[in-house]
Amino acid sequence: MIRTLHLAGVLSALTILTCTSTPTAIELPPEGSGTVHLIAVAGSYNNPLYVTAPPGDTARLFVVEQAGTIRVVQHGQLLATPFMDITGRVGSGGERGLLSMAFHPNYGTNGFFYVNYTDLNGDTHVERFTVSAADSNSADTASHKLIIFIKQPYPNHNGGLVMFGPDGMLYIGMGDGGSGGDPQNRAQNPDSLLGKLLRLDVDGGDPYAIPNGNPYKNGGGAPEIWALGLRNPWRFAFDPPRGLLYIADVGEVTWEEVDVEPASQAGLNYGWRIMEGAHCSNPNPCNFAGLTFPRVEYSHADGCAVMGGFVYRGALSPALVGEYFYSDLCSGWLRSFTFANNTVATRTLWTPDIGLSSPHSFGQDARGEIYVVDGGAGTVYRIAQ
Repeated sequence: MIRTLHLAGVLSALTILTCTSTPTAIELPPEGSGTVHLIAVAGSYNNPLYVTAPPGDTARLFVVEQAGTIRVVQHGQLLATPFMDITGRVGSGGERGLLSMAFHPNYGTNGFFYVNYTDLNGDTHVERFTVSAADSNSADTASHKLIIFIKQPYPNHNGGLVMFGPDGMLYIGMGDGGSGGDPQNRAQNPDSLLGKLLRLDVDGGDPYAIPNGNPYKNGGGAPEIWALGLRNPWRFAFDPPRGLLYIADVGEVTWEEVDVEPASQAGLNYGWRIMEGAHCSNPNPCNFAGLTFPRVEYSHADGCAVMGGFVYRGALSPALVGEYFYSDLCSGWLRSFTFANNTVATRTLWTPDIGLSSPHSFGQDARGEIYVVDGGAGTVYRIAQ
């Protein structure tokens, strides 16, 4: 996820490639330009990493801070007391910490929410907590229940996003375990949970069941796996109206990528470490057969680490509907594209009225409004036009 690199130079053209055994560049529509407003959310935050809200809750916004706290913005005001504080259990720093949270689709009834964090040894925990019965703005920290534990061999590439899909399953983004170049080739190993997108049924078993449709449910690999060949899928997003899944996979030396495929398509192999972006990585030359190519890529002339966002489905800025927003950790630009008929239809480079210093993530509230999290400034902004 987070890396320290020098800011990049000028922007260059993005490329999109087909999913064939031989990569073929497809001409993209020209990149347009536009202006957007960034409206600051109340409060200053300590290295914010994610923003979300319970389903149907239009009054509150929850901001995840890396060290292990979750803050609440209610009716536009930051509450003084955190919703949750588990800093004593979280190993924070670099790419580690409390990395995301997800509210159960039936949160209003069961009070369940899920967090992804690295512990004091640097290993991944996905845990379920319950809101306090006495205070809807306070979590019952004693209620924690381990859903899944994953050993991390290195301190980087932890992935970190937990999110419920439109199918009601819990999806977990897992990086390849770190170091450089995926030295144990874990992303291509179907028996490893690293370098994967996982899919769990947290309502069907204790602590979870394997959902129908998972590609290795009946053998051949770890049954929790939904997709493989990912380097560090720091952020992904579903677009339910179009039935699509967007994965922004952070690259290694040269290329950053965004993948877009049907959310219902199981077992896709996004190519790492064979490919970085749409290019041979290890081995080189390589065999592209059976690999899913990115829809968009950009080189490190334009940045250092892709920060994936969401497709705008809110009501406050109707001109933005259908735009998938994303950014880069080092360059701080704000871009979007629309996707139609299995291809990129439009591209836009946005000029915000407030410059972004170090975008760490995006978020989405219960109304479908999108937020960009500027970790460098400790600020959260709503994107508006």
